[in-house]
Amino acid sequence: MPNSLRKELLRIADMVPTGSRVLDVGCGHGELIEHLKLIKGADARGIELSQSGVNACVAKGLPVVQGDADADLKDYPAGSFDIAILSQTIQATRHPKIVLDELLRIGRRVIVSFPNFGFWKVRARLFLTGRMPKTGLLSHDWYETPNIHLCTIADFVMLTEHVGARIDSALAVSDSGDVKEVVSPGYWDNLAAESAIFLLSRDASRPAQA
Repeated sequence: MPNSLRKELLRIADMVPTGSRVLDVGCGHGELIEHLKLIKGADARGIELSQSGVNACVAKGLPVVQGDADADLKDYPAGSFDIAILSQTIQATRHPKIVLDELLRIGRRVIVSFPNFGFWKVRARLFLTGRMPKTGLLSHDWYETPNIHLCTIADFVMLTEHVGARIDSALAVSDSGDVKEVVSPGYWDNLAAESAIFLLSRDASRPAQA
């Protein structure tokens, strides 16, 4: 049900203006799309790689197609969506920089959330055990994980600079699900947040770097 969304998705939904045209990339079983359509009156649709996810969305009557963020975003016209969303997915893409650049091309604004590899529990477990850490968000064994490009909040901020994006808003999400808005993501946010949510737009004054 829409009101059973986890806190992170609810905060993402709060960033979406009523009546927006939305593309949710890596939409899973469509919980966020369903919420946006019912609560925000959004023209929301999605792309999902897994067949099971697509089937679940179609069974709910949601407009979702099977597709790959790395390969299929180039087929969308520039500025075709008010909001493009990539929730807990960028770290599983093969080319995160290209994917983010494409999202900024097709969406007037872009919302990205991701697990923060700079989280203190991740650092502590790696330091104390010498093994790849596992947390609530990073729950796979290293040899089975779909996460191939893990990053910290600091790394992501640097990526936004490389693609010429402006950070309009940033949220730090704790492992308990509490959300804190941060003006300028810094050291303590990188240490304390299990995940992060960024609202971005293209900064015309800062061209993308090669």
